[in-house]
Amino acid sequence: MEYGLHPQLPIYAGGLGILAGDYLKAARDMGLPVVGIGILWAQDYTEQYIGADGRPYDVFPTYDYSFLQDTGVTVTVNVRGEEVVCRIKKVDQYGNAPLYLLDTNYPGSRHGWITSKLYGGSNQDRVAQEIVLGIGGVRALRALGIEVDIYHFNEGHAVFAGLELVREKMAQGLSFQEAWRAARRQIVFTTHTPVPAGNEIHDHGLLQYMGAYNGLTYEQMKMIGGDPFGMTVAGLRLSCIANGVSRIHGEVARRMWKEVSNSAPIISVTNGVHDRTWQDPAIWDAYQKGQSLWPAHQAAKQRLIDFIRQRTGTPLNPSALLVGFARRAAPYKRSDLIFRNTSLIEPLLLNGKLQLVFSGKAHPADEHGKNIIADLVKMDRRFGDAVVFLENYNMEVAKYLVQGCDVWLNNPRRPLEASGTSGMKAAMNGVLNLSVVDGWVAEGPQHGISGWLLDHVIEKNAAHWDQDAEDLKALYHILVNEVIPTYYEDKDRWGRMMRASIEMSREKFSAHRMIREYYEQLYSKGGRDPERRTFIHITSEGMDVFQSVLPEAAH
Repeated sequence: MEYGLHPQLPIYAGGLGILAGDYLKAARDMGLPVVGIGILWAQDYTEQYIGADGRPYDVFPTYDYSFLQDTGVTVTVNVRGEEVVCRIKKVDQYGNAPLYLLDTNYPGSRHGWITSKLYGGSNQDRVAQEIVLGIGGVRALRALGIEVDIYHFNEGHAVFAGLELVREKMAQGLSFQEAWRAARRQIVFTTHTPVPAGNEIHDHGLLQYMGAYNGLTYEQMKMIGGDPFGMTVAGLRLSCIANGVSRIHGEVARRMWKEVSNSAPIISVTNGVHDRTWQDPAIWDAYQKGQSLWPAHQAAKQRLIDFIRQRTGTPLNPSALLVGFARRAAPYKRSDLIFRNTSLIEPLLLNGKLQLVFSGKAHPADEHGKNIIADLVKMDRRFGDAVVFLENYNMEVAKYLVQGCDVWLNNPRRPLEASGTSGMKAAMNGVLNLSVVDGWVAEGPQHGISGWLLDHVIEKNAAHWDQDAEDLKALYHILVNEVIPTYYEDKDRWGRMMRASIEMSREKFSAHRMIREYYEQLYSKGGRDPERRTFIHITSEGMDVFQSVLPEAAH
């Protein structure tokens, strides 16, 4: 649904879109035969600013995309009984593998509402968008003459593409079961989050009314997605193999979806980021030459400070510790955790030992998320030059932050952070992660060596513990007793940790490594009979992988 390739093309909401953009850039770097399918959003997701009352408000400008290449190709889909014509635009100018975007918002179209706003509107809007993306996306590939070996459904929004593949094969004479089995051999699926809101479900009446059945019956749709129709469930049943986006998330996903019958096996492919997009070239140059990283880091920090002053008027101190936190405004990410004991944090902010910079957006319809941002703005206004909130978080803001902060704070409630790629970007710049152990962090930073882990002081064997209380205690303990003393009293050690952070992250958490693993572990499984499954058995000693061939009758 979203691709973050460049600030000039604002068709993304957050980390998932940036991940998809980084994937296409890595595919281009490696010369891989990959194309992306997405939607051209006329009004983006939202531009979100802070009003005089301290609350965020949304602006939806209509963008001029005349600079994109019009392929001259169109396809049609059926939405609410009407034929909807989708134009196809091509994007390949940002160092990316070709991306084809479907567009219904053009002069003379009566259906511009479908591709107007990313993640906006009603349930009908969402289903219509997913019809365009999935069904229209497969038809676009056919119309463009692109032959496809493997379809990668990157999150549940894309699964209606599977319905189109099944419909095509049934039109060629296969039965529904035969067509479903044949389609599965061509499909792999990535599930990105354990958060319920990220695993969409739809009422069958709505799907039928909107035209999403695409020639299938209720019973057939129920076999694929259940009732109500689960997009993640359908992704698992339409694919030959699926994955979570970190080792921990793979384990969580296997537990979460273990009751889904006829599901693809779920493995793990940890996310990665595109180094050339996010890593400061001066930092990488100094690292490669074995030089001190401090001058390049301070230059990046000064760029961030100048950007902040230009945007907000706040003059930060380049010599004082600067901690960054930039996330989508969601309760589980706990952006306000560091403020929950003001008697401890206030002196650090007022005496100049600590500076905090925040950024993030809330979904336009999410009042809870907007309350979170409003609370951060209150802290900005309360602590003056020590706390900053940067409005309208986007790729430009993110790049300044992940290159210019000293420390990157990450404290979600476990196990809800499936991966978390902003910390990878920070790590590649020698910005040290201060994080709970969830998502990618369990595979990356080592405490006191290449970052700091909040779990360091938590009793591992506690049967029940209050995450908020324990993580707050750990955060203050490590910040006061380890991070701040190291920054001000042992710059040599800080420099060694920066170098270790870059060494840890540069390849292991790169998009190039990620896409290689997709080829080796998922795409290579295509073409196999879906009755031949790989089961993963997790034990305390490690991972055992074994195959089982299910007889046709058992299917």
